[in-house]
Amino acid sequence: MKNEMIMAINSICVERELEPQVVFEAIEAALVSAHRRRYNTTANVTAQVDQKTGAMKIFVEQEVVATVEDEQLQISLLDARAIDTTADIGGVVLVESTPTDFGRIAAQTAKQVILQRIREAERDAILQRYQGRVGEIVHCTIRNMDYSSGTVTCTIDGKAEAMLLKEDQIATERYRPNGKLRCYLVDVDKGSRGPVIRLSRTHRGLLRRLLEQEVPEIYNGAVEIKSIAR
Repeated sequence: MKNEMIMAINSICVERELEPQVVFEAIEAALVSAHRRRYNTTANVTAQVDQKTGAMKIFVEQEVVATVEDEQLQISLLDARAIDTTADIGGVVLVESTPTDFGRIAAQTAKQVILQRIREAERDAILQRYQGRVGEIVHCTIRNMDYSSGTVTCTIDGKAEAMLLKEDQIATERYRPNGKLRCYLVDVDKGSRGPVIRLSRTHRGLLRRLLEQEVPEIYNGAVEIKSIAR
């Protein structure tokens, strides 16, 4: 039977349109963080997650020395060659250091890190997806309104959050939650809390794009729009 963790990761990837490798790398980074926190080590630590079985392993890099003075950072030549027959003094080997109870500890200490990495990956995916659509018409659903500032918060394609500022609104329009809009995608910035997508209902480019959709001659270049005034 397929490991439950692998099934959960695959489900997350499908639901949130993430690359599986991104999620696995997030888990490995979280395992390293948990191990360092628990053992307060300065050694180079790596984690490996088997993408088929879900098995998790921790490896610590240790220097091969003649006399071991620091068991966290060093390993004897005899022990090193039991791991790697080509090991020699001055070299390094990766020593498995997976605690017997690491699965439970990792789940407790790494959960927030994993969720954070997933959120970051989602934000990056949104940023990449919509930066390439600046200057296009997007279909939006109104989510809510901030009556103090006049800003309308929308979702694009049911996934990305976007802002329709008061200065980008048509004065005679009334906006209500769950209402549908076609907006011009003005800009996409990487904000501190995630992508900031700015929409407009008044941008000249909106009328241009609407005309291109309605008039084939404009879309294929047979008719050229010289200027637009609203």
